[in-house]
Amino acid sequence: MKEQTRELGNFLANYFIEQGMDVDVAHFLNMLINIAIVGVLWYVMHYITKKLVLTSFQRFTNKTVTTFDDYLVKSNFPRYISNIFPLLLLILTVPVVFEDYPKLLSVFEKLVDIYIIFLTVFIGRSLVRTTTNYMKRHERYHDKPIESYAQILIIFFWSIGIIFMFSELTGKSVVGFLISLGAASAIILFIFKDTILGFIASIQVSVNDIVRIGDWITFSKYGADGFVTEINLATVRVQNWDNTYTTIPTYNLISDSFHNWRGMQESPGRRIKRSLNIKQNSIRFINDEDLARFQEFDLIASYIHEKQEEINAYNSKLGVDKKHLINGRHQTNLGVFRQYALSYLKAHPKIHKEMTMMVRHLPPTTQGIPIEIYCFSEDKRWEYYEAITADIFDHLIAAIPYFDLQLFESPSGDDILKALKPLQSK
Repeated sequence: MKEQTRELGNFLANYFIEQGMDVDVAHFLNMLINIAIVGVLWYVMHYITKKLVLTSFQRFTNKTVTTFDDYLVKSNFPRYISNIFPLLLLILTVPVVFEDYPKLLSVFEKLVDIYIIFLTVFIGRSLVRTTTNYMKRHERYHDKPIESYAQILIIFFWSIGIIFMFSELTGKSVVGFLISLGAASAIILFIFKDTILGFIASIQVSVNDIVRIGDWITFSKYGADGFVTEINLATVRVQNWDNTYTTIPTYNLISDSFHNWRGMQESPGRRIKRSLNIKQNSIRFINDEDLARFQEFDLIASYIHEKQEEINAYNSKLGVDKKHLINGRHQTNLGVFRQYALSYLKAHPKIHKEMTMMVRHLPPTTQGIPIEIYCFSEDKRWEYYEAITADIFDHLIAAIPYFDLQLFESPSGDDILKALKPLQSK
């Protein structure tokens, strides 16, 4: 077979020599013509095989139920496979075309070998991307950093490919190249420092379950506040609430501190924790008239009655002088309001009844006494959570005057003008 191929390749050279042409010129012209013929054959074969393979794959994917083959098409796997047949043509013809020129033959054989390496890497990369995209569509892998592992495999393929290419170009064995590569390990570590750190970080993020795709995280250092949409080998992409994207180095997820709101998302409720600042000079003891008025409020009527009976019994036992309210025990308008707020939370249909619920004092400040509402909303969706919170505080702010309390508010320009108006009239 080889002899027949060699005779076919030298057919034109023998013909030119028979016609009286110089031997060297005849062989050189024969090589150029053979290159042109092989080039045309390669182009035609490449075009035909590409059409056939792509068409066959498309028909096959249309008939099958699985989507794996669809992702093969999207990752250009059929296109890379179609290059195998033209490559075989080059492997068979190059030794024949450059038989009389050993140096050129060596160069072109190296080029063909590099072509083989490139094609192998691209096919491997295509399979990795296909598998990655196929797995990402399944719910069980939805929150896993599959992209990081895919990038690691692609880097591995390229590393092996580059090693073989350098070995091919330099003529050294792969083992010898790896030994010489070890001598330059410090430089390699410096160049690929971020990649190595990202590789280690991505493993730790996955093994320790620090972040998943779909988690809501807040990373103040990078201005990130939103959902994780992608975890790669080197970076984590976060879509912020304003639909902008923030890219965070993967290594920083294990070296810096950030908030992951997954616990809230997985819990049965979302925390409401806000305060109302009450003016201190509006707080006072309540009298019998106030008690009668407060008992008309449905949410605290029973509380007022029971609490007052307890206080009356205590005061009677000690013989307290009721002339001054400071003597003995008495209810305050703030204490009654706190109970009202707690009763309102317990009656609210959107507040989780099995989780912590309280209305508490915080330390007094220059802005008054903070009364904190601490409870959990059953609906964790942002817009509904905000609506529930607003509904609670709308009601409590409107209810405060009924208890003869006042909210603290820094004076505005109008407040100052009203205070100065009596002085201006004089």
